Parts: sequence; structure tokens; C-alpha cells
Amino acid sequence: MIPRPASSLDLVFAALADPTRRAILTMLLEDDMAVTDVAEPFAMSLAAISKHLAILAEAGLISQEKRGRVKWCKLEPDAMRTATVWIQGFGQFDPVDFDAFERFLAAELPGEAEG
Repeated sequence: MIPRPASSLDLVFAALADPTRRAILTMLLEDDMAVTDVAEPFAMSLAAISKHLAILAEAGLISQEKRGRVKWCKLEPDAMRTATVWIQGFGQFDPVDFDAFERFLAAELPGEAEG
């Protein structure tokens, strides 16, 4: 099987799959934050938080900007538009049972959910 480049939809869902990254996005709903402030509530290293931020930035969910010596993170909500449109496509049917959908994905993509 030839690996294919990840689509923006794949990148967004991969980024959203992690609870730490979802928590970071929730924090950034309030306002832009310095990387050190983003890291504060988590019991992990600054390097680990930086990796999470890099994944969010690669997916386009956040942007990062250096202001002086401080790196700031900003939520980019438009990046979720593709995922939202994709999910809303299921709205024409019965309501989506996300637990069943997750079980289906785990059965179809064994090993990929492990990270």
C-alpha cells in the first residue's frame, strides 16, 4: 500500500483525537495564550506540550506567533469547517451515535487508534 498525504480533514480529526489537544483548544476559546500558560494546567513537560501544539498548528486549528521572546497561540476556528461540514453530512440520516462510530472505526482501523 502506497502512503498518501494526509488530507486537511485527516489532520483535523487526528488532532482532535487527543484529549490534551481538545483541552488546549477549549482553553484557547477564551483568548490567545502564551505557550507557558497553555502548559501550566498539564502534568507534562513543556516539550510534550510543544508537540501537541505543533500537531494542532499542522492541522490549522491554531496559529503560533512570536511576540518578543514569548510564543503565543491563537485558535483558528475556521479550520474546523471541513470537519463540521463532513459531520453535518450525517445529519440527513438518524442522529449520529458517536460511541458506535468510534467502535466501528476501532474495528476497521485496528492499531491506528493506539497512537
